[in-house]
Parts: sequence; C-alpha cells; structure tokens
Amino acid sequence: MPTIGAGGSAQASAHHFEAAIRSRERWNMALGSGDVTLARPIRTSWKGIMRAIIAGGGIGGLTTALSLHRIGIDVTVYETVDKVGALGVGINLLPHAVRELEVLGVLDELLVHAVAPERLGYYTKRGEEIWHEPRGLKAGYRWPQISIHRGVLQQALLAAVVDRLGADRVHPGHHLSSFEQNESSATGVFIDRRSKAELARPSADVLIACDGIHSEARKQIYPNEGPPIWSGAKLWRGLAEGPMMLDGRSQVWAGHRNQKFVAYPIRDLPDGRQQINFIAELRYENEELSEREDWNQPGVLDEFLPSFEGWKFDWLDVPGLIQQAPGTFLFPMVDRDPVDRWSFGRVTLLGDAAHPMYPVGSNGASQAILDAQTLAGCLRSYPDDPMQALSVYDAKRRPSTGAIVLANRRMGPELPMQLVEDRAPDGFDRLVDVITPDEVLEATEGYRQTAGFALAELHERVSLADVEY
Repeated sequence: MPTIGAGGSAQASAHHFEAAIRSRERWNMALGSGDVTLARPIRTSWKGIMRAIIAGGGIGGLTTALSLHRIGIDVTVYETVDKVGALGVGINLLPHAVRELEVLGVLDELLVHAVAPERLGYYTKRGEEIWHEPRGLKAGYRWPQISIHRGVLQQALLAAVVDRLGADRVHPGHHLSSFEQNESSATGVFIDRRSKAELARPSADVLIACDGIHSEARKQIYPNEGPPIWSGAKLWRGLAEGPMMLDGRSQVWAGHRNQKFVAYPIRDLPDGRQQINFIAELRYENEELSEREDWNQPGVLDEFLPSFEGWKFDWLDVPGLIQQAPGTFLFPMVDRDPVDRWSFGRVTLLGDAAHPMYPVGSNGASQAILDAQTLAGCLRSYPDDPMQALSVYDAKRRPSTGAIVLANRRMGPELPMQLVEDRAPDGFDRLVDVITPDEVLEATEGYRQTAGFALAELHERVSLADVEY
C-alpha cells in the first residue's frame, strides 16, 4: 500500500541507421539478445492493401509502424536524420504503454536492457520522505513499469521494424517539409534538411505525422501557432554509474516546483553497480528562452551544480551523483497548448507532433505508444474509410492527452511535494501536521485516472489496438 513518510530520512556508442537496416544479426550481437517475437497479424476486410506513410522515426513513429503492420497495412517510414544513435538518456514507460509493447512482441527484448522499478518515493529538498508507493508489478499491475535508455528503446523498435517490414521500408535522411492531399490519397514532400533538395514525394491512403515538437505537418495545419511555450524551467539530464540507490528498484522525486531532482536506475551493471538516470531542474523568473529544445545540447555543470551542493542526504549524495556523470544534456521544459483537431482528411498528428507535454509523470513516450495502438484499432475498425478512422482516432486520443498536458502544467502527480514546500519550507517535526495521506492520494490517483493507467480500468479492457471503435 502507498505510505506517507514519518518525517525522517529514507534509506553505446551511436549505431548508424544504415547498419540497423543492413544487419539484424549485428543488432543482436551488440545487445546480446535474441530475435524479436513477431506479433500475430490482424487482417481486415480491406478490398485492397491500405498504404500508410509515417513521417518520423522516433518512438512514436516506429511504434506506429509496428502497430499498423500488425493489422496488415503497407507501411513506409521516412526519418529526418541520416543515422539513429543511442541519443538522450533515461526514459520511463508506464504499465499501460508496456502492455501495448507486449502486444507488439517487443517487450521481452526491452526487459533485457531495462530496470523494472518497484517503488516511487517523494522527498523534500532536505531528503525527508513525504510519501512512497509501489510501482509496476509491485502495485498489482499485470505489466511492469520499465526504465530504459531512450536510445536503446528507439533502436530496439527500429530493429523490429526493419526485421518485419523490410529494409526498403525505412528511409533515413528524409525530412517532411509539407504535405498535400485529395479525395483518394495523401502525399508527403520529403527533402534533405541540409540542402533543401526534394528527395521523394510518396502518396498513400494516410499520412501519419510523427515528426516531433517542431512538426512541419502541424506547422502547415496551424501556421500561426508559433514556437513551443517555455515553462521557465530548465532540465539537466545525465547518466552516472554508481552503487545502488536505496533498494536498486526505486525512483526518487525530491524538491519542489522551483528546484527538483529526479533519479532512477535504468540498467544493472555486471559489477553490482547501476547506471542511474538523473534530472536536475531549476526554474528561472523573467528570463527569455534562447535555446531550441534539443536532447543533445550539452549542459554546463557550473550553471546548475552549485544549486544542489547542499543536497547531501544520508541515502543519496546528489552533487556527488551529478559529478559522476561524464556530461549532461540541457533541455528547456516546453510544451504546446492543446489544439482543437489533429486529423484533417487523410492526414493526422501523433506523439509530440500532436501533444507535446512537460516531462512530468513519465508520460511523453507512453502516450505516443497509446496513440499508435489506438490509431491501429481505429483503422482496423474502419477498413474501408480511412478518413473516418483518423477522425475517430482524433476524438478518442485528443481530449485525454490535452488533459494530461494541462495536468502536467499543474505539476501532475508531483503536487504533494509543492504543498509540503509551501506549508513547511523550513522543515517539520511531524509530516502528518503538514499534509495528509488523503491529499497525496487525491493527486496521485487522480493523475493515474487522467493519464489512463488506473489499475482496475487497465485490467478490464483489451489492448487499444483490439478495441472496436
């Protein structure tokens, strides 16, 4: 059961895109894993084979390719970059998304290279425990929560796409610049992002824009939207190798709205230590954002480490962990306002192109995976009317993801940490005098409901790809 604290302290290198296409065996050798298990395909009543263009080879785009291939759609993926490396740092996938990856036959592959967290703890800026609760299987879910390197996840999905769809269905170095459509097809215009030369103009029954927070498709649909909206916070993300933190299966959230530290293991090392992902967050007032959001922008230690020098708890040395990392990545925390529509005729948005959100509550990638499987279910349910399928997908996913975007702006499940800071900024003798278990549960369980991973509801329904829409 979730427990409120008593007030004391609680205890590769980059791989070329072409290499993944050329050699599935090389991927297996690199990760020491077996073949990805093929999901059982679902066939539909289409009179002919439906064709889909996917713009974007990130987590959302590659999952969509697997989801649509599973139901018999002829899929081609176009990705901006020339090569996919093990970019970024750690990422969390919640049980409702992990369930969908199991349906797609890639979960066993991922678990070899991930950690399944069993506990989440909330702490003050002094390291005092506010609350802890079980996660994943320990919380009663049939599927684990998994913490994994973002690049490992992306490359595992890419390997599965190449293995199942074929090498000729993945086109690196193709950036979506615009789209066109008529009553019978949608056409994507793809260019070399550096030279701006047009490379391809493929047409298909549907075009799925999974091209991220700077989506060209979204820009064409909403030309006056402007840049992403900055929250005022900057995140420094890094990976450090060290001894197990707490029980080795814990996620840690410490601090408050203006200063926060998150840490969790993503890999067990052979020598008994772990690779630990961390996020150091600071909020700035009255400062303009000059940087473009980029997972690979190097961070500068002097810009944030001094603010955490005093965060030395008896169960975690925060500045020590930060200094163990070979480097950090700076990521301004941004999102976009929810829009009124994603689907227009034969074109729709998915993942960060549709609903970019703050990295709060481990939901960004998870929601893209849910998008992909819902889209597959809608296309399966309307095999002879893809435009209706995209419209239903829009109606099913847009309101719920919009609610998450807005909830994350209000701190989502992290709200209890701010309540404790507001009420007892200088500490407390008894936590129960500061916040009650009911207040914490209202925030945490309410967020689970909003994000779609409330335990009972998840267990009662089938996979999103198998729902009749």
